[in-house]
Amino acid sequence: MYDKQARHIIEALRSGIPSRAVGQYFSEARPKIMREISDRLDMVCDQGKSNGMVFCGKYGEGKTHLLNTVFNIAHSNNMVVSYLSLSKETPMDKLYLVYQKIVQNTYLPRRQQPGFMHELEKISANSPVANEMLLYAAKQLETDKLYYLFRSYLNTEDADEKFLLQADLEGDFIANAPLKKIYRRIFSQPVKYNVNFTKTKHCRDYFAFMSHLFLQMGYHGWVILVDEAELTGRLGKKARLNAYRNMADFLFPEKCPESTFSIFALSASYIEDVIEAKHEYENLAVIYPDEQEPAKSVLDLLSKAPQLLPLTKEEINEVLRKIQDFHGKAYEWTPNLSVESLSEATQFGGFLLRTKIRAAIEFLDQLYQYGKVGKTTINELGEETFTEDVPSIEDLE
Repeated sequence: MYDKQARHIIEALRSGIPSRAVGQYFSEARPKIMREISDRLDMVCDQGKSNGMVFCGKYGEGKTHLLNTVFNIAHSNNMVVSYLSLSKETPMDKLYLVYQKIVQNTYLPRRQQPGFMHELEKISANSPVANEMLLYAAKQLETDKLYYLFRSYLNTEDADEKFLLQADLEGDFIANAPLKKIYRRIFSQPVKYNVNFTKTKHCRDYFAFMSHLFLQMGYHGWVILVDEAELTGRLGKKARLNAYRNMADFLFPEKCPESTFSIFALSASYIEDVIEAKHEYENLAVIYPDEQEPAKSVLDLLSKAPQLLPLTKEEINEVLRKIQDFHGKAYEWTPNLSVESLSEATQFGGFLLRTKIRAAIEFLDQLYQYGKVGKTTINELGEETFTEDVPSIEDLE
């Protein structure tokens, strides 16, 4: 019988769709950057030191694959992992939308599906974890909204209230008035905020709360992986600058949530097409002349981001050898050819790693089905563009 996992690997590679399974089995390439990432993960696990990094790469050269590899390494280190692809619906300048999407795509170790609310439901009122989280929410955050919300969540027996409060923790923020009503009903006490919560100003409290919660649950830290970061370049001018400010909360140790490691994957053309072509430093000096930090430091970091280098011939051959092995297991046959022959066949597949891989699979498909091979026809498509969306009113002012 054919190997189901091998079939999944081959079909994922054939389609070009990112896969965590592919990241698990193809993790040996680019040892330099993987050593750096491994060291940074160790800093979080062993010392609790938060940090973040940015790397860039050309289209089709393995940025998403690298993130999937980090995903698997983090889980093996008993770390919670969140995976986010930025988009028009989830732009980096709207941190409350980023939080909502991150929570929806948070994976606990050894879990194939996202979600952690089932673990939250196991926390009982007056337990050590509950008491620690309530003390943290009351004393360590900018607002104390999460103290009232989490205490209500732990003590309510009303299913509708429970659902509403859980939805808030997942990023569907409820208004202050209904929360105050729920708290008063449960405890016969009024809510007195030290600072009135608004999602546009205080969403960072939720990231801090969740990072502390994951530690109390016994995990070794929180890894946040952000793909398609180059889509920030399509935002309007002021929105881009605000996005850089938000990125600082994940990249610089003094601003990061507790015991977190964040990675942003960026297109290699971002420096030329956005930072330089759209004059980001000049924009920052004009729009925020008196408060250029931390956006300026983020721009510096993006400008110096290490780039994924093309794989060496030896690394490519190792990838092709694994593809050949998986193809044989997936379709129950023995490809009778050398890796060098397979490598030569991929030369017609273009220069991108992604197209070389697809060309190799097409070659093996034809050899398996017909016993001979014609010319592969894989094309290189999909260059990034950074055309701005229609400007917002604030950009026209």
